[in-house]
Amino acid sequence: MADLDKLATFAALPPVWPDDVLAANRAAASASTLVVLDDDPTGTQTVRDIAVVTTWDTATLRAELAGAPACFYILTNSRSLAPDATRALHRELAANLRAAAAATNRSIVVASRSDSTLRGHFPLETDILAETLGPFDATILTPYFEAGGRYTFNDTHYVAEGSRLVPAAETPFARDAAFGYRHSHLPSYVEEKTAGRIRSAEVATLPLDLIRQGGPVMVAEKLRALPRGSVCIVNASAPRDIEVFAAASLAAERAGSRFLYRTAAGFVAARIGQSPQQALVSPEAFRTSTAHGGLTLIGSYVPKTTAQLDALLATGGQTAIELSVADLLDPVRRNSVLAAAIATMNAALTSGRDTVVSTSRTLVTSVDAATSLEIGRRISDALIMLVQGLSVAPRYFIAKGGITSSDTATRGLGVRRALVLGQALPGVPVWRLGPETKFPGLGYVVFPGNVGSETALANLVTQLRDSARPGPA
Repeated sequence: MADLDKLATFAALPPVWPDDVLAANRAAASASTLVVLDDDPTGTQTVRDIAVVTTWDTATLRAELAGAPACFYILTNSRSLAPDATRALHRELAANLRAAAAATNRSIVVASRSDSTLRGHFPLETDILAETLGPFDATILTPYFEAGGRYTFNDTHYVAEGSRLVPAAETPFARDAAFGYRHSHLPSYVEEKTAGRIRSAEVATLPLDLIRQGGPVMVAEKLRALPRGSVCIVNASAPRDIEVFAAASLAAERAGSRFLYRTAAGFVAARIGQSPQQALVSPEAFRTSTAHGGLTLIGSYVPKTTAQLDALLATGGQTAIELSVADLLDPVRRNSVLAAAIATMNAALTSGRDTVVSTSRTLVTSVDAATSLEIGRRISDALIMLVQGLSVAPRYFIAKGGITSSDTATRGLGVRRALVLGQALPGVPVWRLGPETKFPGLGYVVFPGNVGSETALANLVTQLRDSARPGPA
């Protein structure tokens, strides 16, 4: 499948629906709580003033639902898990969520938030959720994510790379050792991932023409007419498209439909009536007043992260620490390498120097998905040990990569509940850590591995560094 010219392709599409629906969505969404099960913490990248919890015992879920919020997130980090582990996790979580909803008499809608480049445990996670929380009229797939340049039209998913739109299956993301795939055409992707259980011809779609010319009313009619238990693809190539779909889904639910959503991050903000642009926050909002240096921790291995790391290091002024992946996987060298890195990191931060800790850039993987996940877990465990070895609170903390930022938050910093302040950059969420954490009140930047320009990370660190300098006398 060939790539496309982005400008020419978008110019040929029909104009977006003319009416702003966000205010209506915001009002309608208050009738229930959207519970977002996030398979890594980057899913908070479009919202503001929303809670995220990292445990899912019934008491925690009851406490969240008791406040009748329009939305909250549960961080499962399930993309880092093997299938059996994510199956058990989702069974437990779904049962607890059903019990908590019954105890609080709060209506809930569930979104399984995963990667906008189609990596993750699909259909495993939605199948388990449907077993416990169903039946559902349909499972809805919405991988559109504007800030990451992920677009769906003609039932095909594309990733923007510069001025081109590349079919998702032709990108490095599709060659992921654990979650690779062959099809950019989403009905064919569903058939592939369900091993033929659901044929591509059986997958329903909401065409872009319907969304842009029919608006919420006609899209809601199409949703209401879906066969029970079907899978439906949402085409979306602009923020208004996903907002119109969200409005239609709310209307269909008011009329009695029940849907299970498998989404990228864009749907959540649209559903609760938030504009991602309004969620942008200034660096002053999430850096602390400490004189210590700021910390950037990079575990993501995707090519975009490597380019961003190179651009950051080229700006100079940081203490750079590279952890050899080969050393981290070696049981003999691992502890001594980590001890040396922890000592260097703490000394640099204490002296006020911004510090960058990164894993080496050569990808170590396996043709076997389970082995690849195990390699990733061992590397992540090493990064957790490093974070646990922090002796001073950094002025800011940027964690680069989904699994890296999740494990750092929960296991390294002890996060059980945090508040999403907004976004440091489009698609880059900022959390305010709770009182139970290693560094209460710390501004924690969850920087996805595959988001932003090559200079985005360098620009953010520069802004944080400049904001810490005293102004002119």
